Amino acid sequence: MAWELVLWLFVFVSIICLIGVTAYQLICLSDLEFDYINPYDSSSRINAAVIPEFLVQALLSVIFLLTWHWFSFLMMAPVTYYHLRLYLKRRHLIDVTEIFRLLGEEKKRRMIKLAYYVAFFIFVVFRLVVTAVAVLEDGDHAVDYR
Repeated sequence: MAWELVLWLFVFVSIICLIGVTAYQLICLSDLEFDYINPYDSSSRINAAVIPEFLVQALLSVIFLLTWHWFSFLMMAPVTYYHLRLYLKRRHLIDVTEIFRLLGEEKKRRMIKLAYYVAFFIFVVFRLVVTAVAVLEDGDHAVDYR
């Protein structure tokens, strides 16, 4: 049961990282919209964060699949499929020449992903607390009173 606590701690940290990366991308897009940053810097900063986000998302999906957490896997599968589809169509990076044309659409996509990650974060916190309580209760019964 302790391995499951480690799993949920890892997922907790990973989801926080995904939320941070997505929020960072939204901030870069907002800065571009209000002309605080030039298009080249904005697109290079966003593109540097895309592949790590995709890898963490895929890693979480694979971990849930391998540890038989079906509900969690099914919650992560749509975003993983969406990322895979973007990557295979080579639409995962933002083109500096078309960034202003796609600005509203990109912001909307990232806002939806951020809301999805926050909802999953609430689920992860719940599972982490339930698992921690179960581990602590199990540990109390395993004490040897010799």
